[in-house]
Amino acid sequence: MDAIALKQSNLARLPGNVTVPAYARGALVPSIVHIGVGGFFRAHQAVYLDDLLALPGNAEWGYCGVGLLAFDAAMRDAMRAQDGLYTVVERSAAGDTARIIGSVGEYLYAPDEPQAVLEKLADPGTRIVALTITEGGYYVNQGTGEFDADHADIAYELAHPEAPRCSFGYLAAALALRRQRGLAPFTIMSCDNLQNNGDVTRKMLLAFVALRDAELARWLATHGSFPNSMVDRITPATTDEHRALVREDFGIVDAWPVVCEPFRQWVIEDEFPQGRPAWEKVGAQMTHDVLPYEKMKLRLLNASHQALCYIGMQLGYTFAHEAMGDAGIRLLVRRMMDDEVTPLLDSVAGIDLERYKATLLERFSNPAVRDQLARIGTEGSARIPKFVLPSVREALARGGAITLLAFTVACWFRYLEGHDEAGREMPLNDPYAVRLRALALQGGTDAAALLSLRELFGELSDTQAFTQAVSQSLAKLYGLGARAALEQILA
Repeated sequence: MDAIALKQSNLARLPGNVTVPAYARGALVPSIVHIGVGGFFRAHQAVYLDDLLALPGNAEWGYCGVGLLAFDAAMRDAMRAQDGLYTVVERSAAGDTARIIGSVGEYLYAPDEPQAVLEKLADPGTRIVALTITEGGYYVNQGTGEFDADHADIAYELAHPEAPRCSFGYLAAALALRRQRGLAPFTIMSCDNLQNNGDVTRKMLLAFVALRDAELARWLATHGSFPNSMVDRITPATTDEHRALVREDFGIVDAWPVVCEPFRQWVIEDEFPQGRPAWEKVGAQMTHDVLPYEKMKLRLLNASHQALCYIGMQLGYTFAHEAMGDAGIRLLVRRMMDDEVTPLLDSVAGIDLERYKATLLERFSNPAVRDQLARIGTEGSARIPKFVLPSVREALARGGAITLLAFTVACWFRYLEGHDEAGREMPLNDPYAVRLRALALQGGTDAAALLSLRELFGELSDTQAFTQAVSQSLAKLYGLGARAALEQILA
């Protein structure tokens, strides 16, 4: 049988092994705008809402997706051609399962229709604006923790407040319209991997808005809401292999499916003055203190991802499960979690920490997911400061060990040189890419060049214990090679 093109009119024709939305999609109210419609959002938040919409009485909630970047045009084309529908394939050792997600009812592409995006954000019916704009999208100076007012994006936005291009520019312009029209601000919910992501969003956005319009900043500070949240689901980037899988195994022609692991978790601070979906009915945990969950996840899962990906790429691996099949890398991850990170964590209600760590090792090792190390290593200039360095700082303050944390930083430095030990190119996708590559080549075995980036390392640039530990590991990586350096650091 020929594969069937994915769109609303074809849902009834899809094979019986594919779950499809049974609710009336035309009745949904797109009251949540989501900026950054990437794989993670589509495998996580949109799935939770799809589950909720399957229950009666929730049609007041639906998603309008917004793409801000030039490369989002391909997503726009896919989503519009497929009536906002796409396939989620959960992959595990037990097999693959497929479902069609219907919670995204609209998609707007800001470069072509900026006014439509602004009006959607300013619409009285928009109650929540959610963000997955990557860890680097919040304009944080990693060295100081303050707003990076010198960023080129910010300079543009301040010079062109009526023609926004970045997320903060659109949020500020739309909030100004809402204030002029006598409307309350929408709730702004970050779903990115930042500790205290709502607090960070509030601080950075208010700092930007204050530069643009002091009165607007005071209004937003008084009336705005920025709930914290913790999100978790391993979601590799979509590839042609995934498109072929959906076509061949499930009989669906889908331009942009998403593949993910079965596990998912969402912990949300319950601060939504404009109302919210009843996410707790479909497995999300509503709380008034997200921090313990965030700290546990970022410092164990996300930091361990950084630990395995850079050494893994140097040793010639492509996927996370391949790296975790290497006994040395697996031991590195386990020891870093046990010896250097766990002593820094508080107890978390309802979580068995030892079981959580064991589950992480299982998830990283899932061969069906085929999570790309290059994806995990994207934007290290944002991820290392957020996932690894907080544990370094806290361990130093407590007199704890940082050997493996520093080795992880050194592996990132070595990766920045650009080639693995067999001479194969390692892709570098980072907003600091040009500067990082130049400093890596300039410094070589000397970590001082990269450690001089105070906007990333702050006071750690001058902290002898840290700089010495990173330098020693980097010298081993260059002098002995990745394998011998790993063996020595574990010995």
